[in-house]
Amino acid sequence: MRIWVNGGLKDAGAALVSVLDHGMTVGDGVFETVKATAGQPFALTQHLDRLTRSARGLGLPDPDLDEVRHACEAVLEANPMALGRLRITYTGGLSPLGSDRGDTGPTLVVALGECGRRPDTTSVITVPWVRNERGALSGLKTTSYAENVVALSRAHERGASEALFANTVGHLCEGTGSNVFVVVDGRLHTPPLSSGCLAGITRALTVEWTGAQETQLPLDVLERADEVFLTSTLRDVQAVHRIDGRELSATPGPVTAKAMRVFEERAAADPDPQAP
Repeated sequence: MRIWVNGGLKDAGAALVSVLDHGMTVGDGVFETVKATAGQPFALTQHLDRLTRSARGLGLPDPDLDEVRHACEAVLEANPMALGRLRITYTGGLSPLGSDRGDTGPTLVVALGECGRRPDTTSVITVPWVRNERGALSGLKTTSYAENVVALSRAHERGASEALFANTVGHLCEGTGSNVFVVVDGRLHTPPLSSGCLAGITRALTVEWTGAQETQLPLDVLERADEVFLTSTLRDVQAVHRIDGRELSATPGPVTAKAMRVFEERAAADPDPQAP
């Protein structure tokens, strides 16, 4: 395995970042996960645009996107695989202990891990913790992921692959690493960005390609929705067949199946779709 660290490729054993890197000590960093199929990244331009937005939201300097693209190309070429998770991590860099940032400049790491195709359906749970739609990190894809780790661990303990959050006012928000869509009375809805959910790349493309409506939804919509599905970089569009103790169709419903088909066809036709 070859990993890009601060300007060059390194063997995995030599790909080192300081223990005093601000991304490690206080979670001061942002990241992107990009699906790569046979060495071809999907929607890389949109992911890099979001990387920049997230960096600005933390007060980090804008990443050098030419360098990031070069790093992605080098890592993909050095690690050929059928389906991979390309991870771009950008942190505050070497810093003193505590919340103050140092002045040595940011850290850039790009790595690739092999993964398999997701199943067509999955199960999810809801969790009692909430997303703060008014928090300083709302809508940013940061490396401060411990909350997601705790929620996802609970999901796995209960035989599910994802945990869903409400926000502070009880509206449906998002999963630990996914956006959520529901079908009610034949209409497709997803929470708006004002709910505090991440502006998912797959979410945005699904909204554009399916005509889904952005709607404030109470969490209990999950108890009556006809269909539910998740979107994310590695899930694409994935149906939900169980929510907590509620069983839905064992196979994707008609609206979900159409969304899955449309996404697959449009993504295959354009590996780097531009933002709507």
